[in-house]
Amino acid sequence: MRLNIARVLIGLVILWNLQAAFVFLVWPERYTTAFELQGIASEAMLRGLGVLFVMWNVPYAVALWHPVRYRISLYEALVMQTIGLIGETAILLSLPAAFALLRTSIARFIFFDALGLILLILAVLLTRKPMRTPD
Repeated sequence: MRLNIARVLIGLVILWNLQAAFVFLVWPERYTTAFELQGIASEAMLRGLGVLFVMWNVPYAVALWHPVRYRISLYEALVMQTIGLIGETAILLSLPAAFALLRTSIARFIFFDALGLILLILAVLLTRKPMRTPD
């Protein structure tokens, strides 16, 4: 039961990441304004970000397959999620207040990455081996 709950938690994080990848790959023009970008180069940049989202999900997918057997992949996903959250927060903090739209877009990524981090931490806790008590 705990293994399946962990899989659901990991799966939710994968779905959020792949959903973002999909929309950036298919409809990048819908998101260029949110990042205060314009033109063909901005669409190419967002498509590239979509490709990165797909690439980044490889350890998540392996962890989803069996979070206990492939625990290292679950730990990799946890570290990747943490790096993303820290990096996005640093980017947000470096932006002047005048870039309100961009700040809002990055804040959305921070929210989802923070939520994803919580879900992955729960998955780690659910799949850890129970401590043995001395008899």
